[in-house]
Amino acid sequence: MKIEGALTPADVTQTGAAARTLEAQGFDGILSFEGAHDPFLPLAVAAEHTTRVELTTAIAIAFARNPMVCAYTANDLQLLSKGRFVLGLGTQIRPHIEKRFGETWSRPNRRMREFVRAIRAIWHAWDTGERLDFRGELYTHTLMTPFFSPGPNPYARPRIFLAGFGPAMIGVAGEVADGWIVHPLNSPGYVAALGLPALERGLAAAGRTRDQVEIACQTITMIGSTDEEIAAARGKAKGQIAFYGSTPAYRVLLEHHGWGDLQPELNRMSKQGQWFEMMRLVTDDMLDTIGVSGRPAEAGRALRRRNAWASRTSLVLYNETEPDAVVDLVRAFKAG
Repeated sequence: MKIEGALTPADVTQTGAAARTLEAQGFDGILSFEGAHDPFLPLAVAAEHTTRVELTTAIAIAFARNPMVCAYTANDLQLLSKGRFVLGLGTQIRPHIEKRFGETWSRPNRRMREFVRAIRAIWHAWDTGERLDFRGELYTHTLMTPFFSPGPNPYARPRIFLAGFGPAMIGVAGEVADGWIVHPLNSPGYVAALGLPALERGLAAAGRTRDQVEIACQTITMIGSTDEEIAAARGKAKGQIAFYGSTPAYRVLLEHHGWGDLQPELNRMSKQGQWFEMMRLVTDDMLDTIGVSGRPAEAGRALRRRNAWASRTSLVLYNETEPDAVVDLVRAFKAG
C-alpha cells in the first residue's frame, strides 16, 4: 500500500522545498488540492523538484473547468513529471460551482461520467490523429486541428481518479475512472457497507473488474510526541470534522453511524459563524471512528490496519510535533 502526503506550504513560493521534503520523508505520492491556490500549478513546481513521487490533484474541481482545459493541463503535467501525474477530479457542491465559480451545476453524476469520457476522447484524438468527434449530452468536442494537438504523450496518458462520497458518484468512479478517492469524512464501516458495494456496481455496469481501479483513502491523522500534543492535534481535527459535517451532502456517513441528527445542527451553527462551538459537538467516539491518532509510529501502524482494503492512504495530517515525527509515521506504515 502506498502512502501520500499533502503539499500545503503556508507560503506558495516554498512549494519546491515542501515537495522535496515530502519525497525525503518517504512518501510515495504528493497531493495538491483546490483551496486557496490552484491545484495544478504547485504540481508543476513539484515535478521539477522531485524525481520519484507520484503527483496527484486531490482534487481539482471538474465543473469549474471543461474537459478540453483539463486534457491540456493533465497532458502537460504528465510531460513535466515524466509520467508521474494523476488527474484527480471532484465535483465540489452546488453553491461553490454556481456562486464561487459562476459555472453550471446540473446532474453531477451524469456530468462527471461524461466529463471523463470527453477527456479520454480528446487524448485518443491526440494519440491517433483521428478526428475528434465527442458528442455528449452536456459536452461537445468536435474540433482539433494539427496546430492545437500536442500529439502522443511519450509517458502514456495520465490516470484519472474520481472523488466520490455518495453511492451514485462512487459508482461513476467504478464505471469510468482509474481510481476512487475516498473523502476524509469516512469510516471503514461506511466504506464496507456503502462505498465498496457502490464501486462494484459501477464496475459491473462497465464490464470492468476490481483490479482496474485503485482506492485512495484520505484519512484524518492526528499525531504528537506527548499526550498534550496529541490532544491539540485532535482538537484541530474536530474543527475539520464539524465543518464537513455541516454540509448536507455528507449527512449519509453521519446517519450510517447514528449521528444524523447532528448534521442540521452543525449546518445551522455554521450559518451563524459558530465554528468554535461546532467543534464541541464532535465527540471523541466520532473522532476515533473517522480518524487515527497517537504517537507517530503508533499512528502509522494503525493507518495500515485501518485502510487494509485500500491501494493507498492519503494523509490529512494534524501534526503537533517535530517534522521528523512524520518520517517515523511513514516508516511504521511501510513496515506494517
